[in-house]
Amino acid sequence: MGRINPESFDRALYDNAIVVDACAPVAPFAAIEPEGGPEKLVSTYVEAGVTLAVFTVVDDFPNSIEQTIKLIGANRRFFLGQPEKFVLVDTADDVRTAKAANKLAVGFAFQGSNALLGELALVEVYRRLGVIQMLLAYNIASLAADGCHESRNAGLSEFGRSLIAEMNRVGMIVDVTHVGLRSSLEALELTTKPPVFSHSTPKKFAPHDRNITDEQIRACANKDGVIGLTGIGLFMDSRFQKATVSKLVDTIEYVVQQVGPRHAGIGLDYMDAESMARYFREHATLYRGGDQYPTDGYIDFAPPSVLPEIAEGLFRRGYSADECRGILGGNYLRVLERNRPNS
Repeated sequence: MGRINPESFDRALYDNAIVVDACAPVAPFAAIEPEGGPEKLVSTYVEAGVTLAVFTVVDDFPNSIEQTIKLIGANRRFFLGQPEKFVLVDTADDVRTAKAANKLAVGFAFQGSNALLGELALVEVYRRLGVIQMLLAYNIASLAADGCHESRNAGLSEFGRSLIAEMNRVGMIVDVTHVGLRSSLEALELTTKPPVFSHSTPKKFAPHDRNITDEQIRACANKDGVIGLTGIGLFMDSRFQKATVSKLVDTIEYVVQQVGPRHAGIGLDYMDAESMARYFREHATLYRGGDQYPTDGYIDFAPPSVLPEIAEGLFRRGYSADECRGILGGNYLRVLERNRPNS
């Protein structure tokens, strides 16, 4: 990139930045039970100095509407019951308010669209309850789109096309992580508001179905979206499958080289490795990637505690303070700002 490495890193750059993890995959009360209880889970993000954590409330195995509402309700009660610690996010200004007050801003996400059960009218309901971001599919086909492990690689359904329009209308971020190549490109073409790959890795680093092509990266950037680079060793290191800070910074830099620093962000997708192994066993149908996943289910994850090191790694590679702040969270905040409900 022709950058000059600076001699020293000032930790204040990180401490003063708005830091966003666009994929915190387990909410305190979620379909996946968090290890160590809700307080320990949330403290992981607080201690790392995260400003906004986007917590997954439900994933994409079929849920009843009743169960989904119960999960959202339990999470809302947990966070709203501690206003001295947390801010439940509706707009980008809520994130700025949380940062100024040294609180953790919290948004909810669905990793998949099955919680809608085909009812477009629920999109606005869930958005008003705090779901700011939603995947169209999770690895396998949904009513809306094919997932990345569907070999047929079909495009969006008519429901999927209507779903994108409704998400745009109510201001819910269109997330095309885990979505099949054709479906994701069609979604990126259709959306009128900035989208995200909330937690993805370029295919340059591993030929995994979950990883994304340069074409997908460019299509997301063309809609002023953000690619959140994930801290999963399996995806960013095909040889050793280790989640290292240097390799994660490599993935960020690759996206910057393709489309510029305005479109890079972070979505660690951090889980306790044992919990992930158990989840693999219990939901094997979601992971149809043949030999692309370890047989024992063990995956190496980069935890939120490495985020200051990522900031330092970017700075030492010559990124300006403004570029670092954008990648750490400012870019995602821009996407959230532009995903306002239509008036």
